[in-house]
Amino acid sequence: MQKKSEQLLLDLPHRVALGRNDFLVTPSNAAAVALIDQWPKWPTYGAIIEGPEGCGKSHLVEVWRQQSAGELTTAKKIDLDSIPNLLEKGAAAIEDIHSTGVQERGLFHALNLAKQESKFLLLTSRLPPQQLQFKIPDLASRIQALPSVQILPPDDALLRGVLVKLFADCQISVDEGLINYVLMRMPRSLGAARNLVSEIDKLALTEKAEVTKPLVARVIAKFESMDLFTSNDNSFTQL
Repeated sequence: MQKKSEQLLLDLPHRVALGRNDFLVTPSNAAAVALIDQWPKWPTYGAIIEGPEGCGKSHLVEVWRQQSAGELTTAKKIDLDSIPNLLEKGAAAIEDIHSTGVQERGLFHALNLAKQESKFLLLTSRLPPQQLQFKIPDLASRIQALPSVQILPPDDALLRGVLVKLFADCQISVDEGLINYVLMRMPRSLGAARNLVSEIDKLALTEKAEVTKPLVARVIAKFESMDLFTSNDNSFTQL
């Protein structure tokens, strides 16, 4: 198998994520990265990162938590009793405020307490704040008043960088032609990139073969025939 030969260089800025892999910065996520960089000089006590599943929201939350020493929970799990401990260190992240089963009273109390005590909350959502449906009207208005930044679906620059990084992690050397071949045929999804490279690596190891376009074509055909590009497609934390 083709190993340890010359690797493609990533012509992208890198964000070392404090114990995680590098975060690749492109126009699709630059606004969200800037938001993290601006903390703790945010204009208010909270902010929202919005974007589709698998776009890298959770990774940026982890970067922010490492900087702020903040706690982490989800909007489904937050309750009134846990909020003082959640905000004890002065910052907390609450993920998935778009999800069904949000503990609205807990979320509302967390927002109120953070505002009153000048603490920080970072929220994530797959939907824009204006599209979120809450039974508590004051919660909806409070959420909509927070600054919000969007992570767009991954652009070609990000997908290219992620593919190169994933292949490198498998110690597989790739050239520009192979990366372009994959990019033209895969969904615009970070999860699809992860799943695809993982399967390519498995097949190459099983067959003790080099990673070539014909081998990659077989994997892509398998994914398309079994609809695997949409199965768990977004279970990916952005590199």
